[in-house]
Amino acid sequence: MMNVLRNRPHILPTCAAAVAVVLWASAFVSIRSAGDAYSPGALALGRLASGSLALGVIWAVRREGLPPRAAWRGILLSGLLWFGFYMVVLNWGEQQVDAGTAALVVNVGPLLIALLGTRLLGDPMPPRLLAGMAVSFAGAVTVGLSMSGGGGSSLLGVALCLLAAVAYASGVVAQKPALGRGSALQVTTFGCLVGAVACLPFAGQLVHQAAHAPVSATLNMVYLGVFPTALAFTTWAYALARTTASRMGATTYAVPALVVLMSWLALGEVPGALTLAGGVLCLAGVAVSRSRTRAGRTTRVAAGEPRPEKVS
Repeated sequence: MMNVLRNRPHILPTCAAAVAVVLWASAFVSIRSAGDAYSPGALALGRLASGSLALGVIWAVRREGLPPRAAWRGILLSGLLWFGFYMVVLNWGEQQVDAGTAALVVNVGPLLIALLGTRLLGDPMPPRLLAGMAVSFAGAVTVGLSMSGGGGSSLLGVALCLLAAVAYASGVVAQKPALGRGSALQVTTFGCLVGAVACLPFAGQLVHQAAHAPVSATLNMVYLGVFPTALAFTTWAYALARTTASRMGATTYAVPALVVLMSWLALGEVPGALTLAGGVLCLAGVAVSRSRTRAGRTTRVAAGEPRPEKVS
């Protein structure tokens, strides 16, 4: 009981990160469905518009007000790079390559987050984090290779997924300082709104395609906006504000394993032994990267994580 109380400051951020990862994994299934009826830009705009509406209602009810001026640089950068550019390019890339190749290339993102976080934010790089990222990346490669279909890849698709990974990593690193000045809800709400505004050139496509799209595709697009965007990005921001960008990036290595499980349950795509082994490696690496040692607690507190409460 005392150990639970002592680690209480870490429980909520860990749960928040888990919610984000699970919802982002579910997004791959929904994108696959909605992508048959919507073009990449229209799907991104519809998703961001739905997310902005949901976030705007919560923001208004909570009366959190506008973010501080010092937070706007990070909000604008993350909104343009992560909410806007990333979603359009990823949607486009997944139309060019198979799911396994896309997962493999996009999972360069956590490595880029670690490098950028160390260089720009001064994030520490403890040995356990490096070891966990190496194990998870090996798992992501295994999942990607096992799921890749012969001849399903294209140079354009790989380049687009790589651009998506760079945008994702840059957006996370840009968002981290903003979370030190504004709340998770403020940063997420206005970041999503910035991304939606950036995608307005696709409004004509969205209107035209929505008139002909099946209801299931439109519902998937709304689901993407409300849950993997509004809810997941907010819980992600809450957790990111309480740990380092590098450690949060490593957490997303659980996504390929969860995508395999969800595809199995929702789409009936039975994974092979190699795919399952890769998924286990992904989860094992995340467990290692998020494990804590007594010597590492002081470093994480200095990096912005809350200090554990003393229990008398």
